[in-house]
Amino acid sequence: MTGPDRRSLLKALVATLAGLSVGGVSTPAAASADASESWTTQTLEAFADTLIPGRRRFAGDVAVAGAVTGPGAVQAGVVDLLRSPELPVAPLLPEIAALLDARAVTYAALRLIWLPPTHPPFVGLSFSDRTALVGGLFDPDDLDRPIWQVMSLLVGLAFDTAGQQDTVEALGQGHPGLTWLRFPEPDPDGLWRFPDFSYGRPLAALHPNTTASGSPA
Repeated sequence: MTGPDRRSLLKALVATLAGLSVGGVSTPAAASADASESWTTQTLEAFADTLIPGRRRFAGDVAVAGAVTGPGAVQAGVVDLLRSPELPVAPLLPEIAALLDARAVTYAALRLIWLPPTHPPFVGLSFSDRTALVGGLFDPDDLDRPIWQVMSLLVGLAFDTAGQQDTVEALGQGHPGLTWLRFPEPDPDGLWRFPDFSYGRPLAALHPNTTASGSPA
C-alpha cells in the first residue's frame, strides 16, 4: 500500500479506539454536509453499510446499497465518528479508502465486473460483491486484516453505542442505532442504574469497602 505504512495506520486506529473509550467525541457541524461529494467518504460509507447495512438515504444513493429497510451504520453517523478532528484516524482516511478501492479494482478485474468511472471502485460493486470482498478482508492470511478488524470495530461503535456523541444526548436526538437496539433510557439524573440482576440474584456479596460509585476499594 502507498502512503502511511500498516504500522502507522494501526497505531492511529488503536489510538482512535482508546480515545472513544473515555467518552463521546465532538464532531464538526458540517461533517456530513459534503458527504456525498467525497470519494473517500463514499467508500467509507459503502464499507460501513456492508457491515451494518441500512436503507438508502435518498433517491440515487450509491454508497448505501439499500439492502435492508432499517437504519444502518451510515445513518448512525459512522462517518462523523471517523472524521472527528479529535481522533488520529481522520487524516489517514483517504489512504484507508484508497486501499479498499484498490482491493475492489482487483476483485472486479478477476471477475470481469465493469466498474462505473463515476463512482469509487468499491462503491461501484453490487451489495453481494461488496459483501464477498469485505468477507475476504478478514481472512487470517490477509496482510491488511488488522486494519479492517479495527475499522469494523469503529463501525460497530457508531451504531451500537453512538461513540461520536454523549449517550444521553444521542438518545434524546433519536440516534438510529440506539433506537433500533432499544437502548434503555437513563434515570432522570442522566445516569443508568440496573436494579434487577441479570441472573435474578447477585452473584457475590458486595465488598464492605466498595465506594459509593461502585469501584473496589
